[in-house]
Amino acid sequence: MFIKPDYNLKSIYDINLEELKQKGINALLFDLDSTLMGSKTGCYSSETLAWLDVVKKDFFVGVVSNNHNSEYMSKVKACTDFPIVFCAKKPDIKVASDFMKLHNLEPKKTCFVGDRPLTDIVCGKNLGCTTILVDSITADIEKPIVRFARWLERCSVKKS
Repeated sequence: MFIKPDYNLKSIYDINLEELKQKGINALLFDLDSTLMGSKTGCYSSETLAWLDVVKKDFFVGVVSNNHNSEYMSKVKACTDFPIVFCAKKPDIKVASDFMKLHNLEPKKTCFVGDRPLTDIVCGKNLGCTTILVDSITADIEKPIVRFARWLERCSVKKS
């Protein structure tokens, strides 16, 4: 099975917000770990917070995370000023779909952004959203075994 994200970018910072606006996108749903923050860190970098402030000017911003650790969820909620849902079980779409309905988000006007093709991108595609695959926000410091696992998963991504 090949997965084809609508965009395949190096990082969230490479997202062309103007292009998304021109396409009618008004909401961005992000994966959390390795997309917006380092995996299991529970905090955003100052660069990410500044970037999110820019994004929030023109887009609804939300997070759909598979994480289910209650201590971690509390830590993240304490430093997050936009809607977030945990225990999403991506690529299953039920939790993400309910989150979108709760916030009146239309799939054709929503972009799903994540670092995992087999969870984030499949979920976004199945919801009917535009999808953006990004590399891990901490790719430069990940262990070789993690990078290898990411490489293997990305073998399922169709390049063209």
